[in-house]
Amino acid sequence: MPDAEAPADLLAAWTDLLHRCGADADPDPAGRELLRRWSEPQRRYHTTDHLRAVLGHVDALAGHAGDPDAVRLAAWFHDAVYRPDRSENEERSAVLAVRALTGLGLPAARVEEVARLVRLTVTHHPAPGDRDGEVLCDADLAVLGGPPQDYAAYAAAVREEYAFVPAPDFRAGRAAVLRQLLALPALYRTPTAHARFDACARTNLAAELTRLETVG
Repeated sequence: MPDAEAPADLLAAWTDLLHRCGADADPDPAGRELLRRWSEPQRRYHTTDHLRAVLGHVDALAGHAGDPDAVRLAAWFHDAVYRPDRSENEERSAVLAVRALTGLGLPAARVEEVARLVRLTVTHHPAPGDRDGEVLCDADLAVLGGPPQDYAAYAAAVREEYAFVPAPDFRAGRAAVLRQLLALPALYRTPTAHARFDACARTNLAAELTRLETVG
């Protein structure tokens, strides 16, 4: 993605966030590199639109977080490395966060917290009392609780990202993911997200699972 195509609203949000967090180097190059990553051609769902949506949900849930800006930083990095054919995306994203944020002069404690939060998106299962983890995970999973048409667009985009996987294998893998999500004692941990998204998310997940099992 050429620099000129970097979404201005996201670049401005990144710059403001890094200045607020005490960056002692120009955050613009790192922001443009992140946005280049979020705009890679293999992405269909995990795009700058997803980043923008997650950041918006973090803002809405920020009152629940202990360190809202650490959560915002983690949102920027949580899918910064994304290859659908690889299993270590979250770990590589966390390593990228440490490298980039350390280079920008952020305190080590906050950098490590950001990396921890990024790694948490492997399971979306924060420990009780992990308020920052609850906010990030709820923001990332908010798409599950959208209107049916939005959920259908999300599911279709995920399928496009895994277009290299044969249909029977994709259905089996996707169904396993859906069952895992439905088995969680709570899809959303913050009161606001639970009230807003949980019922719709469970309906959407169950409907997709039924479709997959019917086709299979």
